Amino acid sequence: MRARNPDRDGYAERGGVKLFYEVFGEGETTVFFLPTWSIIHSRHWKMQIPYFARHFRCITFDGRGNGRSDRPQTTGAYGDEEFMQDCLAVMDETGTDDAVLVAFSAGCDWALMLAGLHPERVKGAVLIGGGHPDTPEHPDRVPYQGRFNEPLETEEGWAKRNRFYWEKDFRGWLEFFMDKMFTEPHSTKPIEDTVSWGLETDAATLIRTVAAPSYLENAADLEKLASGIRCPILLIHGTEDAISPHIGSEMMATTLDVPLVSMSGSGHAPHVRDPLKINLLVRDFIEPRAPVTTWRRGKTRPKRALFISSPIGLGHAQRDVAIAKALREQVPGLQIDWLAQDPVTRVLESEGEHIHPASRFLANESRHIESESAEHDLHCFQAVRRMDEILLSNFMVFHDLVTDDAYDLWIGDEAWEIDYYLHENPEQKRAAYTWLTDFVGWLPMSDGGDREAFLTADYNAEMIEHIARFPRLRDRAIFVGNPDDIVPDDFGQDLPNIREWTEEHYSFSGYVTGFNPDEFSDRDAIRAELGYAADEKVCIVTVGGSGVGEPLLRRVAASFESAKRGVPDLRMILVAGPRIEASSLPDIHGLEVLPYVHNLYRHLAVCDLAIVQGGLTTSMELTANKRPFLYFPLRHHFEQNFHVRHRLGNYGAGRCMDYETATPEIIAKAVAEEVGKRVEHRSVESDGAARAARLIAELL
Repeated sequence: MRARNPDRDGYAERGGVKLFYEVFGEGETTVFFLPTWSIIHSRHWKMQIPYFARHFRCITFDGRGNGRSDRPQTTGAYGDEEFMQDCLAVMDETGTDDAVLVAFSAGCDWALMLAGLHPERVKGAVLIGGGHPDTPEHPDRVPYQGRFNEPLETEEGWAKRNRFYWEKDFRGWLEFFMDKMFTEPHSTKPIEDTVSWGLETDAATLIRTVAAPSYLENAADLEKLASGIRCPILLIHGTEDAISPHIGSEMMATTLDVPLVSMSGSGHAPHVRDPLKINLLVRDFIEPRAPVTTWRRGKTRPKRALFISSPIGLGHAQRDVAIAKALREQVPGLQIDWLAQDPVTRVLESEGEHIHPASRFLANESRHIESESAEHDLHCFQAVRRMDEILLSNFMVFHDLVTDDAYDLWIGDEAWEIDYYLHENPEQKRAAYTWLTDFVGWLPMSDGGDREAFLTADYNAEMIEHIARFPRLRDRAIFVGNPDDIVPDDFGQDLPNIREWTEEHYSFSGYVTGFNPDEFSDRDAIRAELGYAADEKVCIVTVGGSGVGEPLLRRVAASFESAKRGVPDLRMILVAGPRIEASSLPDIHGLEVLPYVHNLYRHLAVCDLAIVQGGLTTSMELTANKRPFLYFPLRHHFEQNFHVRHRLGNYGAGRCMDYETATPEIIAKAVAEEVGKRVEHRSVESDGAARAARLIAELL
């Protein structure tokens, strides 16, 4: 799912070639993100568009030869002047008189041509990874210069930049080139993205682009063009660029007499791999921050915390509210704002918590997770990987908020975007920071094979390196649980043991339920208050705060009539939750279906049986209240299948069921066997919120 969909899209047509464009946001200033070489299309700007569309009007279009634009069949159709005229055609079609141009690689030449030949249309230009026409080649490319159309004796290295190799193994070329584009470690996701975008064109089209006429052949051409440029220009270039040498931008900066920002350690596409820094550089170029006009002395400011609570499931919300309440007891007068989104905001609103207005800008993570799911199947690791643009978009919301509004403390409960981008950009830390989580370590599913084992290990290794290099960033890392709740696995081949590493780098709060099980000692009274009769067997079926669990609700509903025959006094209640329409579930006589239920844990605490997914929060609430339950981990959900199942095994809680083999008849039989069953789970601590609050309060 995209972090930001276009407000409008369409086609500009020029010379019979249709060019697909998208327009985002609104504002007096238009930012025009130009296409680049036809090897990829406009989605390479995905880490910029959501942020800039909150502040400006933005345009992108797929350059001819890729994406949803046409693929002309002649070499001349891919010349520099054609691309420049395409840019003008899109500006005209979208009613854009002038714009700030942002260009990458080959697109930098087209931006310069627009600025020099049509200066009235260009207010400014940012050129990323471009170069001077006389830029010397990287030494490893020199042996193959001018030999694109010759059969070569080797296919190693840059010999792959050859038409015969492209015709033979186009994917092999793409994989080689994208690996060179991202020289930064742990770049598996951008490499996968760009390879997939490259596969949307073909070798024949790309071959045509290589022989197409260039406009800037030498330094004299550039100097002539430069004489017409009247707008400000900013150059940005990675020092480890293995495609277009950094010296090219140095030469360009000298010729044009414009500033160059060197991205030390970055490769060819820093707007993809280091998007936060690029976004801030471009934003400051377009609209420098206004000077501060007021300032308040530190000692006169009230103590303030910003709480960022993960929206994937409702469990984080309940435990975070409990921690916030305990934290206020520890730090009287503490003000807490929440950066959160649906469904977490429903819990916060019902508890009277203050949700920061900036929350309305957050891209919906729960909806993305739902879009990634199939029938009781969610490849959690891959879903999070594919959420990269959403996470960056949401970090930019956080960044804007904390830049304009001072806080003493940031608390992130599995706020992956905050933790990742702070470690990638440590200079952005300006407050004490607490990180909370209930699992550590990405683990591969067995059917993912060697590739998934490699990817999860790579993600783990990057996290380990972050912590080792910047231990100061997490002032507190709190594991919501105890050491024996951690899986005994390693992070990956040649990486540390997860439990040992976590014990070294985390504090432990014990589990946080948000309630004291002693509150439910008088079960009969609470059942009566909630409308449950003493002589009925109450079975509550719930799948948490996302829409992923709808297939399980339907499967259990199909078991109801059979279960009712086995347990005549059975009362089964399906709780749809905040993301599933209760009216969409089966209408079966005697089966109750409810929408979102606030404080559902009170109902679970007095039920005779619960049927749930494999989520940690609900299963641990049931464990704490010593209730019998059936749980069905989602297929490919590594956290539910490994981390949660391990923890529940430690407590001796729950009966794990396999969705694939659990027919309605099998579920009905399990209901009859488990309903009302006396269980002796290991006790769950009731002071987890207070313990977490004490650890956090030390930072205030």
